[in-house]
Amino acid sequence: MSHAFEADELYLDANATSPVLPAAIAAALDAMGGRFGNPSSSHAAGLRAKQILDDTRARARRILQAGPGRVLFTSGATEGIQTAVLSALCAIRERIAAGDTCGDLLIYGATEHKAVSESLAHWNRLLGTGLTLQALPVDADGHHRLDILRELAPRAAMVCTMAANNETGVISDLDGIARTLREHGPRAYWMVDCVQALGKLPLGLADTRIDYAPFSGHKLYAPKGIGILYVRDGAPYTPLMIGGGQEAGQRSGTENMAGIAALGAVLAELEEGDTFRSHAEMTGMRDRLAAALADAFPGIVFNAPLKHALPTTLNFAVPGMASKELLDLFDAAGLRVSAGSACSAARAAPSYVLAAMGLPLWCSSGAVRLSFGPSATAAFIEDACARIRHCGQALRASLLAPSSLSGAAYGLLQVSAEGRHGWIAFDLEAGVCVAIDPPLALAPRIASLIGARGLRVAAVLGTGADPDGAAARAALRAALGHGVGEAQADPGVLGWPADGADIAIGSRTLTRLPFADTRMAYLLAAPDADGIAFTGDAGSAYRPPRAALLCHGVDIDGLAFRTAAAARDADGAAAQLAPAALAPFLQAHPDALLVDVREQPEAAAGACRLHGRAALNLPLSRLAEHLEHLLATPERPLVFVCRSGNRSARAALALRRAGHAQAWTVVGGIALA
Repeated sequence: MSHAFEADELYLDANATSPVLPAAIAAALDAMGGRFGNPSSSHAAGLRAKQILDDTRARARRILQAGPGRVLFTSGATEGIQTAVLSALCAIRERIAAGDTCGDLLIYGATEHKAVSESLAHWNRLLGTGLTLQALPVDADGHHRLDILRELAPRAAMVCTMAANNETGVISDLDGIARTLREHGPRAYWMVDCVQALGKLPLGLADTRIDYAPFSGHKLYAPKGIGILYVRDGAPYTPLMIGGGQEAGQRSGTENMAGIAALGAVLAELEEGDTFRSHAEMTGMRDRLAAALADAFPGIVFNAPLKHALPTTLNFAVPGMASKELLDLFDAAGLRVSAGSACSAARAAPSYVLAAMGLPLWCSSGAVRLSFGPSATAAFIEDACARIRHCGQALRASLLAPSSLSGAAYGLLQVSAEGRHGWIAFDLEAGVCVAIDPPLALAPRIASLIGARGLRVAAVLGTGADPDGAAARAALRAALGHGVGEAQADPGVLGWPADGADIAIGSRTLTRLPFADTRMAYLLAAPDADGIAFTGDAGSAYRPPRAALLCHGVDIDGLAFRTAAAARDADGAAAQLAPAALAPFLQAHPDALLVDVREQPEAAAGACRLHGRAALNLPLSRLAEHLEHLLATPERPLVFVCRSGNRSARAALALRRAGHAQAWTVVGGIALA
């Protein structure tokens, strides 16, 4: 496989998972090779395997300071959480059946991992305990509200909190929670999710009030599929799985010996080696990363106070930028970060953790998490800082740039947010632009783009299709320094000229086309030529005269724009190239144009080169502008690529529906190519 980016990968998503330590890989291979036996067998092969099991458990006991408590091997934190909740609720049900005094609340922190609240709801329903789930609020710093816990604790049957939050890194006040439970809820069972704590925070479980503590190996350089559950001596325990009696009958199923051996190697490094950094060293590394982020992104907001967070975690937002934009930018530079919990990031919803902290929507929907592991080196951090600063420089690459195909000063930029599309038509030589249907969420960003280019805004217009259109135009006018609300707007103040004349954008002219009630369309065209019509949410049946291209305010037939001519393949899909097929395709078609549709800042952060061929950067946001040029050579194959394959699929679909039969998308994008 040809290396896609000029930059090698730097992994900064350790809170999601971690690379496996070389010593752990070697230990796992040994467990699958020379010591492959079943630890339940009494012969020599079994005894050699059992030695791995015993040694790893002994190390875990020492590191966790488990005392007489149980230390069980599980498949990971979710199984540990399920087992803890099942154990506590079975004991609670027995109390209820015996007429014993028992609380009626299952309390969990509002910022807990979803595995906790979902497990509580699941087993509460299955066991029929009939308890009430109650979220425990947090303050603006992400700490549990102990004043509210004091009020709720007398009614608590079980309390679930975490040692440190996986999204923000905020460290819980476990001592404060323990005091509150001792004084106000002494009979409540307490589970603490310790997944993010191992290797980063001191642990002395036997000396705490904690009844259950689940851990997951893959968060600290062990493979996925291995974890630990600590159970305090005397705490109730009910096995989640019964069968062959492994783990002294406490967790049946043949043990994952490769995972246990690998975890043992990690624990050995943690206990004896010099692989892991001290708390002070990790804090220094985090502070250097925070400084680089502040340099790269003026106005950045850190979503949790660093003094209250793990020394390995930064959660931040940048005004005017969605988390996906930042992720794409970092990914282009070879920096792997995330938009929050890996278990929920695919849902693309605002972070419930940050919402619980009372942060504004732009912070929770634009949040990015950067996290590194305790084995990070100074050189690794310095490289990361340099790339972060490079991302800041790349971000300044203007989206309102001359055409990458023709070099022309005229351009058309698509700006999209929350399912709405807006358009900025501009001419750099004339120094003028017009905004049509600007999305409300992007008003500050659009103003910043226009201001950076020093363009004069001839008008901010709407088609009447967007319910928030008036507010969006007012917001953009205000951001541009014109503070004019829609109700007060003089047509001559960033609206249509008072004399009704057309608007000149360089050599092109923008004309109004009223077509239904309060709806409006606009035609942008050069003299004696067909042009581009902006039609809002008007369907494909509406085709203004002289319009070769229709640009919409919402997706119509899956696209933000289409040719005015009848679609040749309106129901078709983009032709796909599997990653393995790309190299042969390019060899067979030396004239094929490889087109990178990532945005210009992404291309500036990390150029795309596949199988020895440099890609032309033609951002998806500028594709409508270049559609005519690309259609002029229908016999030339067009191969579209992007980071993950989503944007390139839209580009190929647009060309296919416009009649270009040789438009292709690379499945999985640059990441897999």
